[in-house]
Amino acid sequence: MSAKLRVGILSFAHLHADGYINNLRMNPLVEFIGFSDDDSARGVEVAHKYGARYFSSHEALIEDRPDAVVVCSENSRHLPLVVMAAHAGIHILCEKPLATTVEDARTMVDICQRAGVVLMTAFPMRFNAPAIEVKRALTDGRVGQIIACTATNQGECPYYHRSWFVDPLLAGGGAMADHIVHAADLLRWYLGSEVTRVYAQSNHILYAREAPEVETGGLVSLDFANGVFATIDCSWSKPPYYPTWGGLMMDVIGGAGVVNLNAFKQMLTVYTASTGRPRWDFWGSDADQWMINEFIAAIIEQRNPTVTGIDGLKAVEIVAAAYRSVASGQPEYVAAG
Repeated sequence: MSAKLRVGILSFAHLHADGYINNLRMNPLVEFIGFSDDDSARGVEVAHKYGARYFSSHEALIEDRPDAVVVCSENSRHLPLVVMAAHAGIHILCEKPLATTVEDARTMVDICQRAGVVLMTAFPMRFNAPAIEVKRALTDGRVGQIIACTATNQGECPYYHRSWFVDPLLAGGGAMADHIVHAADLLRWYLGSEVTRVYAQSNHILYAREAPEVETGGLVSLDFANGVFATIDCSWSKPPYYPTWGGLMMDVIGGAGVVNLNAFKQMLTVYTASTGRPRWDFWGSDADQWMINEFIAAIIEQRNPTVTGIDGLKAVEIVAAAYRSVASGQPEYVAAG
């Protein structure tokens, strides 16, 4: 291994890849070697935009022997890229959701464990400063015994940014596949307990024209093994002209009080004459940067990252149970991973 870790990005299909290039370049322990993409037009555009090396195939990037990769493909295409990297002994940070099926997620975890490589799931909310403060409050017992939680992870329909997000085959679903996982992972982290049963309802009322094949609104109820119950509003409910893409909020109700989380409250409202509407400029710490830093540190220190592939698998199990509940109209138990 060289003085710096050589890291590349596999696919630029996901919106977050734009930010990850800068995050990787900001880490002094990383040499960003470039990215691969099977969309040549997008690849050329991105290479010009960021002054980055473009590999015309994922195999070509793997053959350049990076120490680690960040997988940013469409959701259903995570598995083959993770398998390719793991077989080459390359460490992996994979976008969420880890996979579109429980079977694929479990395969990814197993293969990486056998290959002895790091598999980290991209859950940046674990590194969000307000979310960390809530974790400290809960750990210190400041709200007493937790009784219930309510979470919202809303946003605009991503159709306008990447159309594959509303393709059920590529995305694995709609708003539920997109937005359950972040809130579910925070809840597992906060409660130190696993989800046992899920009840969910969804509809296509919002963004019906842009996303006719997937659900655009969803409400999910979760039962945890420790007796806590929680709800997640995972809808694409923000209009395209909303000041930002979305946000994550949560209320944690305990016997001694309530703690409120707004993960993106650290922002300024900016008004400009040119657009005629306000925008929000975020001034808080960069959770993506801290996530990338943790991924790199875990590799160098030869340890598991604080967010693992198993965390990604658990989130996929919850999403799968939610879709089964929508289909059956009944609560569904979460399969053990």
